[in-house]
Amino acid sequence: MAKAKLLIVEDDEGLCSQYRWAFPNCDVMIAHSRPQAVAMAKRDPVPVAIMDLGLPPDPDGVSEGFATLAEVLRLSPQTNVIVVTGNGDRKHALRAIASGAYDFCEKPIQLEVLRTIIDRALHLHKLEDENRRLAAEPARSPIERIVTAHPAMLKVCRDIEKVASANVPVLLLGESGTGKEALARAVHDLGPRAKHPFVALNCGAIPENLLESELFGHERGAFTGAVKQTIGKIEGANKGTLFLDEVGDLPHPLQVKLLRFLQDQIVERVGGRQRIQVDVRIVSATNANLDEKIAQGAFRGDLFYRMNAVTIRIPPLRERESDVMLLANYFLNRFNQEFSRGLRGFTDEATAALAEHAWPGNVRELENRVKRAVVMAERRLIDAPDLELAPPEAGLPDLDLRLARLRAERHVLQEALVRSNHTLSVAARLLGVSRPTLYSLMDVHGFSGETSAAIDPLPGARATVQDTQG
Repeated sequence: MAKAKLLIVEDDEGLCSQYRWAFPNCDVMIAHSRPQAVAMAKRDPVPVAIMDLGLPPDPDGVSEGFATLAEVLRLSPQTNVIVVTGNGDRKHALRAIASGAYDFCEKPIQLEVLRTIIDRALHLHKLEDENRRLAAEPARSPIERIVTAHPAMLKVCRDIEKVASANVPVLLLGESGTGKEALARAVHDLGPRAKHPFVALNCGAIPENLLESELFGHERGAFTGAVKQTIGKIEGANKGTLFLDEVGDLPHPLQVKLLRFLQDQIVERVGGRQRIQVDVRIVSATNANLDEKIAQGAFRGDLFYRMNAVTIRIPPLRERESDVMLLANYFLNRFNQEFSRGLRGFTDEATAALAEHAWPGNVRELENRVKRAVVMAERRLIDAPDLELAPPEAGLPDLDLRLARLRAERHVLQEALVRSNHTLSVAARLLGVSRPTLYSLMDVHGFSGETSAAIDPLPGARATVQDTQG
């Protein structure tokens, strides 16, 4: 196996000779000054470096050492730098750690201690390299641009694959930022229309008086400012796919025209009389509750039924807990490359804050928070304030497996009781257990004293469970 590279930044020739002798399993590279160290880091980044803070032209101070540390980390942010300080200079060691150094070692150097630190640093670098490689190729869904490992979202992706080949309208329901446009693009890309146009229109972002022209086009002179004939989005998507985002914001008159188009695939430009036959697949999306809008008369029920031959509901990020850190690491890796940063990950506080945040803006919000953190973070690990998230008040979650199992068991038990309206036979069936086992679980989690108007006790069961079925 190739020897691991070890950069020594030290102006004392005697110490350099000792380092060469002390680390025979490493490919030792020696630099006696900042220019030499910077040139080596630029030419051949190394996993680990040992750096004396007292370097010429300031051998009795630390200014040149800190300047060298900053430049080496700028050029090679993945290098684990171990600084060497004089006895009693602990404040300089702590400053070096805050500046990005991996660890420190005080003079006089104890070689066994230094070997241990270097072995740990090499092992950490190897793990970080593997993590970066895995982050570059995360566990993706079958759909490009969708990164997920959550079962509910993977089911959405499988549903998208199924409907892509069928020439039917698709309605995507989900909160803002959940990836509706990416999924609409997937419907197009995975289907037979992939070689034809994909045209997107945000119905909520265009003024009502311009929206009809955007959709259907207009003839020259149709209105003030119409100096030439313009085809609309529907015509532009001929043989391809038209994605109507925020379709719930369509004004009522346009809903009538869109319904007519969906029925016969014919458009008439504003100010024109020509009937133009097109072949367009419609994929629509909204974060609005269309059932409520229909009940209020704000959205046509016949248009809704025309558009939702297949309806796919996209779960919000707060319901996909396992995806939060997967996506956070994916964005961290992407923005590290984009902005030439070398951030290594997230602190425990940041991880806990990410897990507890409700994500009202979903994946888009997470992407923006990580992007800002990568740009603004001053340390090598992203902390909760870098993400503009407050650290969890309760501290880090208890990782005791037994307690975690009990928490999960209690949550599932509560859910089963709610779904079954506290009908124990139904709850037991939902949980896949017998009713005696269910009673035992209720005892363990403190539910045995609760009563309900729909509980059906096992014959001979304890009196704390109320029999209301006669």
